[in-house]
Amino acid sequence: MIIQKSKSTLVTILIHILIWGVLGLLLLFYQPLSWNIQVPYQFWIKQFLILSMLISAYYLNAYLLVPKFLLKNRIGIYFLLLVAIVIVIVLLTGYIDKWLHMHRLMEAAFRKHGPPKAGGAGGRRGFDTLTFTVVALVLGISTSITTTQTWKKGKQQQQKMEQDKISSELSFLKAQINPHFFFNTLNNIYALTLVNVETSRTALHQLSRMMRYVLYDTQNTTALLSQEVAFVKDYISLMQLRLTDKVSVNFNYPTPLKEYQVAPMLFLPFVENAFKHGISDTLPSNVNISIEQEDDKLTLIVQNAVFNVQGVSLEENKGIGLNNTIRRLALLYPKKHTLSVDNNTEANLYTVTLTLNLA
Repeated sequence: MIIQKSKSTLVTILIHILIWGVLGLLLLFYQPLSWNIQVPYQFWIKQFLILSMLISAYYLNAYLLVPKFLLKNRIGIYFLLLVAIVIVIVLLTGYIDKWLHMHRLMEAAFRKHGPPKAGGAGGRRGFDTLTFTVVALVLGISTSITTTQTWKKGKQQQQKMEQDKISSELSFLKAQINPHFFFNTLNNIYALTLVNVETSRTALHQLSRMMRYVLYDTQNTTALLSQEVAFVKDYISLMQLRLTDKVSVNFNYPTPLKEYQVAPMLFLPFVENAFKHGISDTLPSNVNISIEQEDDKLTLIVQNAVFNVQGVSLEENKGIGLNNTIRRLALLYPKKHTLSVDNNTEANLYTVTLTLNLA
């Protein structure tokens, strides 16, 4: 990390040196070289001093004035300081002219070699105008680049914070998978070993596969759709170990699946909610789960009967897992998902439909 940062800093410095070299050549040195006269060495001293002032003005504005004044909404003071910088540089340029006796030296050079080509040195007034324009241009570039970089850096930090929040919410979601599910499943598997050893082995393998997926495979920001489907399938299969014959569970999904990268553990809270509220110990119960694919659109439909006398609206019965999932959907699939709930009290059916645009 330190080596990469050092390389990045070195590259940035080299780019700045290159830009200033090109800018200085074009603005301050190219035109005098095209005059076809031997200009006095004092002229190049003056051009070098002007370039030094421009560089100083650029970085003074970029690293002090923009952060301290412009970005803190002290706009009036900021523009007054910019005007002051322009005036100071223009005045210093005039003082340098007098100090180096540029007017006399340049007149002597032009008398010796003839008048300059069109667009040459010009009069004093024109030169002051040019200096003013160049300083204003440099300060404008400095302001634009600095504000753009600050905005971009802020956006990157915001995105990183959102990604960190998503990661923490995913970790929290993992921790919220009902531990009773694992304990009950282990107890059921233990009891099953006394009756059907082969089935108990299959169940134990499914449980270990689920735990491996939760602990390791979800470390990345995305997982394969097939892995998510296999996880839900294993969850349903293990839940059925403790269900009675009065409970009917149907899980339908396309075969073969069209593979996509999806956010890990996105379906489980909806499926878990169906088993939590849609199963009765005494009455016939139905849980229907289906995954549908159409082009780049993926739809999860979870439907169950309602046995919770408290009511089952999504807003009223959000568990921690559902809350996190809804938040993750908003962060990971902005404007690319729809989540709808149909609480049909007459038919005693509760249906959750999640649609993802995976394009």
